[in-house]
Amino acid sequence: MPKQARSRVTRRHLLDAAITCLAEHGWAGSTVAVVAERAGVSRGAAQHHFRTREDLFTAAVEFMAEERSAALPALLRESTGTETAAGSGRAAVVEALVDLYTGPMFRAALQLWVAASHEEQLRPRVAELEARLGRETHRMAVQLLGADESVPGVRETVQGFLDMARGLGLANVLTDDTARRARVVAQWTRILDATLG
Repeated sequence: MPKQARSRVTRRHLLDAAITCLAEHGWAGSTVAVVAERAGVSRGAAQHHFRTREDLFTAAVEFMAEERSAALPALLRESTGTETAAGSGRAAVVEALVDLYTGPMFRAALQLWVAASHEEQLRPRVAELEARLGRETHRMAVQLLGADESVPGVRETVQGFLDMARGLGLANVLTDDTARRARVVAQWTRILDATLG
């Protein structure tokens, strides 16, 4: 395998391992050495790709969020036959967007947010990352839901839905919230159908 390809593979392994470590061990238990070991590379190789711990973990959360965002339209095409809610059930779109806030990627991001609240050098980086990902998620939700934000109240309804989805993700961190989440998702689908038409 050429050197550049090996480098890309190593970087990807490090990013995947960083997400897994953050989700499983939190910030305190996720060092560069722990991530390197999980990725099957040396600590020196990890530091070649990511100069600092903060570089590694912010890059990992950003990369995984971008991967999930890129995969979402394809998942919706498979389940609904279209990339938007127009002409298909909005429930699949709502469920897919709520799923962004559950699982290892969200757990890892949550750990990074908590660490940023206590670590000065991490806070501005995570705040900027969260703002950018928040804007991108909102843009994607508007597109996938087929929402017309020129209609009064639509922007706020979509943002309220995303805030609710994040809350469901938080509730799911401590307990399996599947049953309650299904009822809340069904209700938000009805609210979005009524508001978005």
